Amino acid sequence: MAKPNTKEESIELHGDIWKHIQPGEVVLDAQGITKRYPGGVLANDHIDFKVKAGEIHAILGENGAGKTTLMSILFGLLQPDEGQIYVRGLQVRFRSPEDAIKMGIGMVHQHRKLIPAHSVLENILLGHPRSKGVMNQKLAEEEIMALAERYGFEIDPRAKVWQLTEGEKQVVEIVKALYRGAKILILDEPTSALTPLETDRLLESITNMTQDALGVVPFITHKLPVVLAISDEVTILRRGKVVDRLKTAGATEQMLAQRMVGRPVIFDLQKEPMEPGEPVIQVEGLTARNNKGVIALDDVSFTVREGEILGIAGVAGNGQHELAEVLFGLRELEGGRILFTGQDITRASVLDRWKLGMGYTPSERTEVGSIPDFTLVENVAMNYYFDNRYNHRGFLDYKGLRQLTEEIIEEFDVATPGPDVRIRTLSGGNLQKIILGRVLSRQPKLVIANLPAQGLDVGATEFVQRKLLEARAQKAAVILISEDLDEILSLSDWIAPMYEGKIVDMIPAAEAQKDDIGAMIAGIHQEERSS
Repeated sequence: MAKPNTKEESIELHGDIWKHIQPGEVVLDAQGITKRYPGGVLANDHIDFKVKAGEIHAILGENGAGKTTLMSILFGLLQPDEGQIYVRGLQVRFRSPEDAIKMGIGMVHQHRKLIPAHSVLENILLGHPRSKGVMNQKLAEEEIMALAERYGFEIDPRAKVWQLTEGEKQVVEIVKALYRGAKILILDEPTSALTPLETDRLLESITNMTQDALGVVPFITHKLPVVLAISDEVTILRRGKVVDRLKTAGATEQMLAQRMVGRPVIFDLQKEPMEPGEPVIQVEGLTARNNKGVIALDDVSFTVREGEILGIAGVAGNGQHELAEVLFGLRELEGGRILFTGQDITRASVLDRWKLGMGYTPSERTEVGSIPDFTLVENVAMNYYFDNRYNHRGFLDYKGLRQLTEEIIEEFDVATPGPDVRIRTLSGGNLQKIILGRVLSRQPKLVIANLPAQGLDVGATEFVQRKLLEARAQKAAVILISEDLDEILSLSDWIAPMYEGKIVDMIPAAEAQKDDIGAMIAGIHQEERSS
């Protein structure tokens, strides 16, 4: 290894260090990376990690395993307490993402960093070093289009970002990083919100990048088939430490999952045959607008019966979120009606629906599903304050609520010091377990689960899915809203693909084909799918 240089020397040499890269050469070498947070939390514990040119290296781990912290350090968002980083043998110290970008490291975040009202071209050029002076936008557009064509990306530089699909936005983020000179590309959950078709296209383009000896680091928490499909090597983290490194060839989903969570994980959950009972919810001609005043639900109708799971499949922004809110009374209807166990509840309040036996787990766990500065007991109480078992003449039975919370913690395997800690201290998976636990503990007649496993690791995902199947076995009706087609196909009895506010079809799960569902949620019509 070359003699370490100072950060300033490394950045000055940036233009030279990326010449003559050889496939298989170590281009990024992190040694002994350690990061401590207040309260004694050791997020990264002496992690060693290498990226080679022309290879795709996946980072796997449960929620809270230290992946985000490590990637944030490599991109300059955080500084390590201990350890060194070398780029092609040169020791560097990143005090900001700008330093990392200058050294050829780019990062595409899971949550888009684009400005919706601006064009694709404007977003790519925004913040580019050349944008500080006078830029030839026509020349820049030609360069960007040539770059996109090189790797098989399709972009429209004149389109506004708000007009794009999630997959197209992802492409813009990647092209933006490459146009800034990224040679090492960190991808955070690159396929989490994409359709199967968009996923296939993205993975093909990522593979094309490695042919130019770029180092690609997709860090993926739960889409193990994607890891197996494209990565060359995998580093697995658990509780801030590297527990395994292995070549992807020959690995299996079960092997990776077990090493991530430290126990066997069941992927093929057993869905027992059920004879559906009476209709629990019937919706007829639902029409509603989104927050921008645009029609988001367009004449939606369906029925879900006892012991049945209806899977609402779709890409974000096609009306699923508005549907969940309308069903639970959080969004006003413009047309249609809702019957619950035969009773018209179209104008009923959220509280009335809850008392009748509806349960709702929102996708926004911290904004809607919980109050971060409240304790676990107080958060559970929000769904029980009206219950006569815990409300005596206007006074809450705190002792009873605390006991209930302890029972939920035990039954739902929530990792927490106790029921009196603030709920914001929980990881995403444990927060979802508490939210799901307080809903299912009331044994509701209907469960509306909006993205229940999004962002969760494989262990927490398995647990949440199993609990939904248990609710079904207890004759509850379940409406499962998910962007993960594997989850939809695995859990549902009926599948309703949604596109632009409409339900495209109602398909028995036994007859559903993943490719067909994927095409429907992408807006591809039957005649196009057949051609």
